[in-house]
Amino acid sequence: MTDPRGILVSAPASGTGKTTVMLGLLRALADDGVKVQPYKSGPDYIDPAFHLAACGRASFNIDSWAMGPELLSAIAAQATGADICVAEGSMGLYDGVATRGQSGFGSSAETAQRMGWPVVLVVDVSGQAQSAAATALGFRQYNPDLPFAGVILNRVASPRHERLARLGMDRAGLPVLGVLPRRGDLALPERHLGLIQAVEHPDLNAAIAGYAEFLRAHVDLGAIREAARGVPLPATPATLPPPPAQRIALARDAAFSFTYPHLIEGWRAAGAEILPFSPLADEAPDPSADLVWLPGGYPELHAGKIAAAETYRAGLCKHAETRPVHGECGGYMALGEALIDKDGTRHAMAGLLGLVTSYEKRKFHLGYRRAVLRSALPGHAPGAALRGHEFHYSTILDQPDAALADVADADGNAVTETGSFRGHVTGTFFHLITAEEPAA
Repeated sequence: MTDPRGILVSAPASGTGKTTVMLGLLRALADDGVKVQPYKSGPDYIDPAFHLAACGRASFNIDSWAMGPELLSAIAAQATGADICVAEGSMGLYDGVATRGQSGFGSSAETAQRMGWPVVLVVDVSGQAQSAAATALGFRQYNPDLPFAGVILNRVASPRHERLARLGMDRAGLPVLGVLPRRGDLALPERHLGLIQAVEHPDLNAAIAGYAEFLRAHVDLGAIREAARGVPLPATPATLPPPPAQRIALARDAAFSFTYPHLIEGWRAAGAEILPFSPLADEAPDPSADLVWLPGGYPELHAGKIAAAETYRAGLCKHAETRPVHGECGGYMALGEALIDKDGTRHAMAGLLGLVTSYEKRKFHLGYRRAVLRSALPGHAPGAALRGHEFHYSTILDQPDAALADVADADGNAVTETGSFRGHVTGTFFHLITAEEPAA
């Protein structure tokens, strides 16, 4: 498609059911033979795997705070060949940061406006009827320039409840694209970072098929397709971020899986070889790799198994003697000296860095990060400015190594999680999204 026509599924707040609506919509459209390109607005690294499972096409993040115009263009170009784009918002429609970043404030509304995708607002009408229209109308009028398709009423209790809620929407002039009856079995399992990972769901395909059947029965799919709009792509779209090495050993299992799809796709598109290995299966990284990369995930849930994986640890340490190793968040913790789980048990990690982290007393870390490197990180020279996102509950007990970067939050306030380095080994608590574009 020359212009990525689509819609963005959002809501007034988290917990309103937009993820199940998103997954059901993706599967229902795909079952109809529609080529759907999924997206996630914001810095989420769990939802895209669910999107892929729902429609069979890789999902990409669109982030108006972290990404400059060139990267946004390159990610929009991933819709080439699709019939429609369907994006999932984060949190509430207008929720973002306080300070303008590289491109904007990072809200789902910005994504919809930038891409020209009309908003489908999922409104939880439980506990109210006509009053729900006042909420929806406020979201519609808060930014009159925002493209708006209509609303889906969720958790409707009865035909009478539906009639009253529709009366309110009619009075507000808001199209009703669907009405979803209240059902208690439409919630996805969650843990402290949000949803469980797609690979952990006991029967994800059956769950998504159920969502699709539910959406098909209660949502006007034709009206949603008809509402899709978009803005033209540049004639020559930019490329995705280049790889940090030619042969990259990438940890991939239930403990290490949080990677942004646009990075992996960019690495592959540039000809890099991705060599997956599983620390949980006690697999060593490929000895011919130029770089070992440990992404984030849930190492705290598997700390005992990681600590006992001798083949993995020996191969990782051997690689680090001569070639770079990098870890993000959970991967960073796994490169450290020790990880203490929620029960207070201390587990020895790789020991390539002196970092000691603990989940015994949880401390919440969440937000965008801007990092200016003091030392090199694979693919980036000292002085480079990087954009990323941090989300974890661990507490640092010891970090004796040199700081890797000067790190600040979205408002420019310094944060203490600077990352660290020792020899060929680097680690950060933020998940890298991209380097800042020169024009920024």
